Amino acid sequence: MGRWLAAEHPDAADPAAWTRQMCAAWIAALDRMNVGDYVQRTAGIEERVGKPLTASTKEDHLAAIRRFFTDCQEWEWLPRRFDPGRALATPRSITALLGPNPRVIADEIWAKLLWAGLNLSQVDLPETRSGHFYPLELVRAIALSWLFSGQRSDEIARLRIGCIRWQHDDKSLAGDSDQVLSCDGVCLLDVPPHKTGTAFTKPVDPILGQALDIWQAMRPTQPQFLDRRTGERVDLLFAFRARRVSSSYINNTIIPMLCHKAGVPAADVRGNITSHRARSTIASQLYNAKEPMTLFELQAWLGHRSPQSTQYYAKISPTTLTRAYTDAGYFSRNVRTIEVLVDRDAVTSNAVGDETPWQYYDLGHGYCTYTFFEQCPHRMACARCDFYAPKASSNAQLLEAKDNLQRMLIAIPLNDDERAAVEDGQRALDNLLDRLLDVPTPTGTTPREIEVPATATLLPIVSVNQSRRECP
Repeated sequence: MGRWLAAEHPDAADPAAWTRQMCAAWIAALDRMNVGDYVQRTAGIEERVGKPLTASTKEDHLAAIRRFFTDCQEWEWLPRRFDPGRALATPRSITALLGPNPRVIADEIWAKLLWAGLNLSQVDLPETRSGHFYPLELVRAIALSWLFSGQRSDEIARLRIGCIRWQHDDKSLAGDSDQVLSCDGVCLLDVPPHKTGTAFTKPVDPILGQALDIWQAMRPTQPQFLDRRTGERVDLLFAFRARRVSSSYINNTIIPMLCHKAGVPAADVRGNITSHRARSTIASQLYNAKEPMTLFELQAWLGHRSPQSTQYYAKISPTTLTRAYTDAGYFSRNVRTIEVLVDRDAVTSNAVGDETPWQYYDLGHGYCTYTFFEQCPHRMACARCDFYAPKASSNAQLLEAKDNLQRMLIAIPLNDDERAAVEDGQRALDNLLDRLLDVPTPTGTTPREIEVPATATLLPIVSVNQSRRECP
């Protein structure tokens, strides 16, 4: 922003000279900026230079300058000439593009990375002139922690001795117990105080617990290290040669090593594969599992203080959304099925064009011969106009005596009132009849003129169970 001021508004280089108009000019300029504009170095961003800034980057710039002016005004370094929260608010055109969008690693790539982590060997380890710096057990424990724990790289590097506990039927077990491998064995991981909260305990896969126990058993004695977050001296699990394992070790060594072994690129369409993307991937897989975690359960597993934070990690997959939509039965909720009799002789003899009835909709107490029955407003509670034939009449009895009738089913759409009449019973049906009392029937007369009997019954609905068709 300082370089932009020097180039475009040198008279406003002093923050005390800023006004609301200057704030608006900065927001407009920022909204049009590209990557690389007004920067001193472009190392590491060569591929993105010239591309428009993302919405999140614009929001970060505005949040920083809002905080700058707020602090300056609060400490009375600047006169209060405008409200930073309003004058430098993020425009709605930018906030509309912000929201949860977890950078989930594709399932097929993640499966290969899991295979690579479970099958690490000595030849896969990075080697220096003096040989391997870390033993295989340590590297494998760190790799599986990244693949299975769903924790931040800083939290993994700060795991402590004894962070793995085993339980069976709510009773503690020794790490080398045979029951650990049983289906009922539970592996618990103690996570140290982290970015947003205090220490907590979470269940993890036993594969991770076994790898951590193996490394802990063979870990040489190490001095205690200062925990940068809590300020206390602790026994770090991932320490070797009197040095702690760096929190950047996962990004700089573990991930490239796993990608090389799995034969997958170190970047995808969402960017580089980083330590934090595993957290989003695991959370999304738990959220879309066959027996998924709820949002609040996932919040506790990730260690978040608010479920709003969890939404930035868990992304519902299209498959899960499709299954939920199908189970909701949207189409079947708004459609019902009734029986219709088709007079095949009338169809084959071309008598249909002579306005001879050839479709007979079964109303339970009679038949309707109106061709456009599904469009009739009285279809759910027949008003008994001229298209109606009672089953006790001679015409209906002659119809049922024919042997050329084909019995079929037809789906009819329902509006809210009609669906309520189907689902809520006689009271809803009476309300529907009252609303249709002055609505014309297909013959032009209204139910009030026809004098519909008060004992009118609802259109009979046929239950149809549609099984899921399996793809060949």
